[in-house]
Amino acid sequence: MYGRLRIAFTQEEARAVEINSYSLFAIPGLLQTEAHARALYEMRRPWLSVEQVDKWVAARLQRQEILTRWPLPVMSWVLDESLLRRPLGGWETHREQLQHLLKVGEIRGLELQVMPLDKAENAGMGGPFTLLTPPGRPQIAYVEIQHVNRLITDPEEVRKMAARYGTLRAQALDMRESLALIEMILGER
Repeated sequence: MYGRLRIAFTQEEARAVEINSYSLFAIPGLLQTEAHARALYEMRRPWLSVEQVDKWVAARLQRQEILTRWPLPVMSWVLDESLLRRPLGGWETHREQLQHLLKVGEIRGLELQVMPLDKAENAGMGGPFTLLTPPGRPQIAYVEIQHVNRLITDPEEVRKMAARYGTLRAQALDMRESLALIEMILGER
């Protein structure tokens, strides 16, 4: 079941005209460097085989072709600040990941925001989620946690998640402040 829903999600993602994501536990796959993605898969328990890690890393990197197509989908991400401070894969891998986020922030049309740790209110405490808008169809949502995933198509559930995402964007730092925070964290190491 996990694999089928994940495949359905990535197919919808590839066709989407709009992608919005709130991340609380991991840098979103579309924004991960190869080293970061590899580190995430290598730390999974139970252990994955080397072949499985290689296969999943390649699939993750292939998904990132979305970032190079034209016209770009409308894309935005709200990242919890803890993601920027947790050096998954070690400091060199983490430094490369933060530098990559800064490069993504330079791509015209992409929005990257950070939800600061000291924010008193955070509408995303229910967990991470992604909203996708397929061409000519209603928006859908996707949630994944602890290897359990769900593709949400119920219009009322999706509407509530879209409203929550709007609140998250309003609560987060704006893009300029977010990129400045990433630069500051890079300078701390």
